[in-house]
Amino acid sequence: MTRIALVVSDVDGTLLTKDKVLTEDAKAAVRRLHQADIGFTVVSSRPTIGMGFLVAPLAITQPIGAFNGSAIVDPQLKPLEQHLIPPAVAKRSIDLLRDYGVDIWLFTNDRWLTRNPDGEYTAHEQRTIKHDPTIVVDFAPYLDQACKIVGASSDAALLERCEKEMQRMVGNDATAVRSQTYYLDVTPPGHDKGTFVEAIAKRLGVALEHVATIGDMQNDLPMFAKSGVSFAMGNASDDVKASATHITESNAHDGFARAMETVLQLR
Repeated sequence: MTRIALVVSDVDGTLLTKDKVLTEDAKAAVRRLHQADIGFTVVSSRPTIGMGFLVAPLAITQPIGAFNGSAIVDPQLKPLEQHLIPPAVAKRSIDLLRDYGVDIWLFTNDRWLTRNPDGEYTAHEQRTIKHDPTIVVDFAPYLDQACKIVGASSDAALLERCEKEMQRMVGNDATAVRSQTYYLDVTPPGHDKGTFVEAIAKRLGVALEHVATIGDMQNDLPMFAKSGVSFAMGNASDDVKASATHITESNAHDGFARAMETVLQLR
């Protein structure tokens, strides 16, 4: 089988447990990749401000993808490439999310903005990205700075319907996809985890067939499509599993580490 030279991993639901823990097995697996001279980096729907805690434990030296790959930052989180949602599209997206009655967040490069400090997932997001929100009365002054807009709701069926309508509404003017069953992300057009994989592989001089990717959600499918080898987590939905070349254990059972064992066997 094809030798792997680069691994690109999703973060939440993949590299981290449900409780947002980076396990010792996961850290050890990445150390073995480094020892084998296999490149490693991460790409996530997370904002830039929510990625830094992974850099030191995983000794990441390659660029990192934030906002579903629409932002590329160095390991010090300084932007190398940054894209924004067109302001008119950002406004329409916020209006649609409001119509669905879900909590709305707007992320700039360095801030998380919300109008509702008591939203049902606000505390969860604080723990996840290790950052506090900025409470605003109106999103209008920030529409020209939008890196990502999120609709958050525990009603998964509602959010799935919203996702379909959002995709129809934004067309090619933005990317709309769920990063979790409870988060619908709207990000800049023409950029996703697949374009990030292409960019990092080109930067490192690695052919895409020598790249392995691993993830658990629909927003990971574009990078599965670009890489020679792909792993779906055991906690992924059936459609995500069907799109991967391999299926590993869930993130509750160190599926990431188990997948990296397979990668090392492909050397």
